[in-house]
Amino acid sequence: MAIAQSPASSRPAPQPIPSQVDPASGARLRVLWCSTWAFTALFAVWLMLGILGIEIKKDVPLMFGAAATEGTDPAIVKATVESRFEWLLATAILAGALPRLIFGLWADRYGGRSVMTLLLLFCAVPTYLLGRATSYGELLLAAAFFGLAGNGFTVGISWNNAWFPDEKKGFALGLFGAGNVGAAGTKLLVVLVPTILAIVPPAGYLGGWIAGGWRFIPTFYALILLATAGLIWGICPRPDRKPGEGKPLRELLAPLRYVQVWRFSLYYVVVFGAYVAISAWLPNYYKNTFGLSLKSAALLTSLYIFPASLLRPLGGYLSDRFGPRAVTYAVFLVMLAALMPLCLPTQMLSLGVGGFTALLMVVGAAMGIGKASVFKYIPNYYPESVGAVGGLVGAIGALGGFILPPAFGAIGRSTGSPQSAFLVLFLLTAVSLAWLQLAVTFRIGIRPTGALAAAGGNV
Repeated sequence: MAIAQSPASSRPAPQPIPSQVDPASGARLRVLWCSTWAFTALFAVWLMLGILGIEIKKDVPLMFGAAATEGTDPAIVKATVESRFEWLLATAILAGALPRLIFGLWADRYGGRSVMTLLLLFCAVPTYLLGRATSYGELLLAAAFFGLAGNGFTVGISWNNAWFPDEKKGFALGLFGAGNVGAAGTKLLVVLVPTILAIVPPAGYLGGWIAGGWRFIPTFYALILLATAGLIWGICPRPDRKPGEGKPLRELLAPLRYVQVWRFSLYYVVVFGAYVAISAWLPNYYKNTFGLSLKSAALLTSLYIFPASLLRPLGGYLSDRFGPRAVTYAVFLVMLAALMPLCLPTQMLSLGVGGFTALLMVVGAAMGIGKASVFKYIPNYYPESVGAVGGLVGAIGALGGFILPPAFGAIGRSTGSPQSAFLVLFLLTAVSLAWLQLAVTFRIGIRPTGALAAAGGNV
């Protein structure tokens, strides 16, 4: 006897069998959230001298040498302290920029979990020792080593790229990259430091092992890095994915010979290098141009940092949906429109602190979206060499953060108008947009193949 079958429309929806469930979904989410938090902590450590330096410079015997201060012209002492502090900043920034290619290669070969854990553990040591430095030489040595924290970005990009499918990489890399909101944490330290100086006794705790005063901040950061390393080692998936394992170095570095990679690097100078430079440069700009207190200047700078960081996931989502080329076009056009009035001297256009901040927030928002769109190009074109290509692009972008502040200052002094410093960024953005347009024009009528076809023909 035949058994009647119910019509298909009345049958319950089939339940997914275990083989249809993505077994890696939970693992990749652990990678994403842990790497994002690690990058946030590392980024805060990398740039902590931006605000912590205010207190460090007050310790003149530490910066100049106790014996050397006796009988020395105070003006000479002040100039020397400023110069030495600039070298501290430069050392930390360069340490977080120059080795990015190496860290990217290591992450591809040995896996992001291992490399990120080791980076966190390593950086915790000089971060702690910064708070125990008793001479300028010790400060400089600590800066050279805790500055390596800036390389956490390249490690995380490679790690997340290895775990996420192509259609989700833009959003994942964008969300991870939002960890550079850690820069806002360094600016907000200006609010917390006076409280810490009042609450934490100068002698610290545990017989001085936890230092007091400004020295408590690097000690606190070191503890965060250690806890984060334990978190990653304990809950992130293993075995890890290692896209570069077993591949010869020549093969991993092969994409670097393409001009296209260097073009992406210029884009990243605009959206990331300039972001780092402006983050460090803005507090003094607000203070000198608008006469604000350092506390107010730091808080207004945070209004620029937050959209420049937190909108990065949106940039990744838009790049997944519309392609990195269209999003990068829009980013450059918006930046040019907002930068135009920022370049003008006050004699031509007086924006006031409100108008200036509003336009700068637009620039920051565009940068946040652009940081994701530029990096979405990389797995589209070079899926097997994300560590190497991302390392080079990230290194050149970070070097922009080292080079641009002096350029801002030089053009501001030469023109006598601090606002004209934004002309540097305006010109960089215009050149990047022109190069993008030339690349698109060159590709018109050419059928993309291979990786370019997989990228949807985006150039």
